[in-house]
Formats: sequence, structure tokens, C-alpha cells
Amino acid sequence: MASAALGTRSAARGLSLGCASRISLPRMERPFIVHVDPHLVVVDKPAGLPSVPGRTPELQDCAASRVQALFDDALVVHRLDMATSGLLIFARGLPAQRALGWAFEQRQVHKTYRAVVHGVPLQDKGSIDLPLIADWPRRPRQIVDLQQGKAALTHWQRLPLPADGATHLELRPITGRSHQLRVHMASIGHPILGDDLYAHEQALAMAPRLMLHATQLEVLHPHTQEALSFHSLAPF
Repeated sequence: MASAALGTRSAARGLSLGCASRISLPRMERPFIVHVDPHLVVVDKPAGLPSVPGRTPELQDCAASRVQALFDDALVVHRLDMATSGLLIFARGLPAQRALGWAFEQRQVHKTYRAVVHGVPLQDKGSIDLPLIADWPRRPRQIVDLQQGKAALTHWQRLPLPADGATHLELRPITGRSHQLRVHMASIGHPILGDDLYAHEQALAMAPRLMLHATQLEVLHPHTQEALSFHSLAPF
């Protein structure tokens, strides 16, 4: 399997909440382009940048527009929430977009995230199998709906990193529902820190951003079918 690792300067690996119980993020210079070839582009999207253009003028600057300014054949394949940082893949040309889109639909793309959640789970690892549906009166929020929701499955595992009143987790979504990781973690009583949609007041106040980062993306190359693995260090 080919591997492409994002070269970032090492920052403090541990997480200290300090007396104020608020996370301070290290300053890191993060290259935007992780990988490019004639068929795909992989970028490391910063938190706060939309994946695609929004409806308002201030949301026109986005990962898609930045990539398309460099590669005019780049096409959207999937998205990350604006508040989430990390790996995002674009296809170059329609054949690559179709191949990658099919791979996502067939769950042949494997994604791994790093998160910091409120509290300490009682178990070292687990799975959350709760169906999700749009909360239409409060869009863009999603909610758990056992009757009408679409199947959603997330695997999680605790990581041995220090955090006062919080826990580092590795998250592996098997499905790709909107806000899946955020809703699932909140649903078991461990909302992601800094989540302005699903965290309670204390968890929201403990971080200056949503503490969710797409750290690994495994996919078959849309042209050669070579197994590729891309990596990005979480900035927290």
C-alpha cells in the first residue's frame, strides 16, 4: 500500500486543559496540498473553511474553489463539515469522479478521525449503531431517529493521551451520514469539545474549535486501483 504522510511540524502531543479547563491549540503551519496526480487531489482542509461554496458571499472561499483554482478539472467527491479539519479528496475529471463516488457509496473508502470528547468513557472501545435523520425544524442539525433514521455505524477507541476532563478518541465511521460522528458521540454522553451544534455548554467552552480532524484516508486509486493511504496529524 502506498502511503502519503502530511509533513507538519511536531507540536505538543499531550493535551493540557490547564486551570481554565480550555484547550490551547498549538500553532502549526499546515500545507494545503497533500497529494496530486493526473486523477486525484488530496488536501488538508483547515477548520473553518467550507468544503464547497455556501449560499452567502463570505462562504464562497472554500476547499473546492481553492483546488479548482490550481486544477481546473478538479471535481467534488465528498465533504467535511466546515468546522472539521483534515483530509479531503477531489477527483480530476468525470471518470475519476465516478470511480471515487462509487467507492464511497460501496464503503470501500476507509476514514479515520481524531476527536477529543467531554468526559471519560467507561470502556476502552465500542460501537455506536444509531440511525440518523435531518432535524428539519433545526437544520443543519441531525438527530437519532430509531423509526425513520438511516443506518449509521461508528466504531471508537480510546487513545492513551492525557486530557483533563476529556478523552482522545480514534473514530472510524462505517457509514457517512451528515454530522454522524458529532451526533453519535453526543448521543452517548461524550460530545466532541467545541461543537457548537451538539455539545453542552461546558464541552463547548473547553475548546476554541470543533476538536475533530480527519487523520487517515484509505482509497483505491481511481485509475490504477493501487491501494493508497493518506495521513494528516491532528493539530490538537
